[in-house]
Amino acid sequence: MTMKRLSTLLLGNLLLGFGLLGICGLAASFGAQKASASSQATSPSFVRIILASPFVGTADVFVDGSKLLSSFPFGQVTDYATVPPGPHKVQIALVGKGIGASALTETLSVNPGAAYTVAAIGTQPNNLSLQVFVDNNVLSAGTTKFRAYQLSPDAGSVTVTAGGTMLVNGISYQNASNYLVVQPGGYTFDVNSPTNNAMLPTSATLTANKVESLFVVGTFNGTPKSQLVTAQTAGLPGVPNTGSDPNAVSSTAPAPSPLPWAWPVGIASLLLIGSGVFLRKVLAKRSSRSR
Repeated sequence: MTMKRLSTLLLGNLLLGFGLLGICGLAASFGAQKASASSQATSPSFVRIILASPFVGTADVFVDGSKLLSSFPFGQVTDYATVPPGPHKVQIALVGKGIGASALTETLSVNPGAAYTVAAIGTQPNNLSLQVFVDNNVLSAGTTKFRAYQLSPDAGSVTVTAGGTMLVNGISYQNASNYLVVQPGGYTFDVNSPTNNAMLPTSATLTANKVESLFVVGTFNGTPKSQLVTAQTAGLPGVPNTGSDPNAVSSTAPAPSPLPWAWPVGIASLLLIGSGVFLRKVLAKRSSRSR
């Protein structure tokens, strides 16, 4: 074999090899992307519940026909419960009434890897509903996050201060504040209701790598009386795209789109393979003619 033919054969094999490597790399990338999407789709969701309806009082909570909470009192906050993503039928019934006499029936849809605070609200039997808040407990290591929820129907727009410093200026009913990053330590929170010319105080010790939630519940002009409820949950220091539970492993980000370089690499790989095959065919024709 002449040097020219040897060079052509070598070039053809190199082009073919590089093209096949490109195709294999694309296949591996798409496989990893598909596995990541599948992991997100199968990640659980995390839900905690607070009864904030003055009408409901102590109740039983049912999810998808099964009792989740028994004799659950007004103003209490659950820990996060792990639930499969997707729609779930939530029913709340007064203690002893049973699921057939539920005062509230609503479908709650949750995304994989996401965390939620779900509040039962409403002051009359005909206006009960679930107010859903999406939680984000990711924080910087060594710090604490703070969020306030206004669930008192007659409190109006409230403000939250700590040691004379304004933390939240104006949260209306059925809303929550943005998250604030604060230093760990002891705090006295004052919630002021200008509508009622009243203030509610409470104290809490905020620890590092925790998320502190402050709930305003009850009524200023009825029963149960207005009160502040606090709850802390573990944060996730420096871990992006995760839910509120320490075991959360996935994000609520949308399904990954095709990699931006996939088409150029794919086309280039096919061109390399085509060029390699073409050179080998040319070499084969030349070899047959010389015989």
